[in-house]
Amino acid sequence: MDGNGRWAKQRFLPRTAGHRAGVGSVRKAVEYCAKKGVAALTLFAFSSENWRRPAQEVSVLMELFLTTLEKETDKLHQNNVRLRVIGDRSAFSAELQARIAAAERMTEANQGLCLNIAANYGGRWDIVQAARSLAEQVAAGALQPSQIDAELFDSRTSLAGLPEPDLFIRTGGEQRISNFLLWQMAYTELYFSAALWPDFDEQELEAAIRDYASRQRRFGYTGDQVEMLSVNQGGR
Repeated sequence: MDGNGRWAKQRFLPRTAGHRAGVGSVRKAVEYCAKKGVAALTLFAFSSENWRRPAQEVSVLMELFLTTLEKETDKLHQNNVRLRVIGDRSAFSAELQARIAAAERMTEANQGLCLNIAANYGGRWDIVQAARSLAEQVAAGALQPSQIDAELFDSRTSLAGLPEPDLFIRTGGEQRISNFLLWQMAYTELYFSAALWPDFDEQELEAAIRDYASRQRRFGYTGDQVEMLSVNQGGR
């Protein structure tokens, strides 16, 4: 969700105003995906590298995270949305950690959209913590190295139990993935939007999905093989 700071700068506002404006786009994206039957939506809210930003901006982001959880959790629950927060929570305040845990408990049985908020998250961190978890089992004698495969490794990552992402969207015009879901996005389609995040609305999201729908996903097959598989499966 890139471009909050530039959006604010264009309007001669502090960067924090852009972050506050970006909350509206989060709400629109969640409502759209829930309405369209999307299985999972993962939003990159705060990366492990974002601690390098000015302390005042980080403080506002933490405050905004807390107040948004307080305001939105009930609504998410009422709309059958399950909330999960992925990332290293240990750096957050005790109050924020408690609020995250309470929101997850409230929504854990919901069967609709799974909304994942990546906060203090990094793709490399995700891979390292998964590897460490397996290494600890090996060291304890509970697991043999030969038993480790991609499926087992995936079960230790932050999005374990969810399908691999189909579509990655980055707003703000930058064309990089910036340490996001590095393990999970092996075959994800990438889409880069010039829109700054506070301007990213339902129409922008619809355009991204239309673009995705126009692509042929081959997963190592040839185009002809994919077409044949599609015919054999009734065009699905």
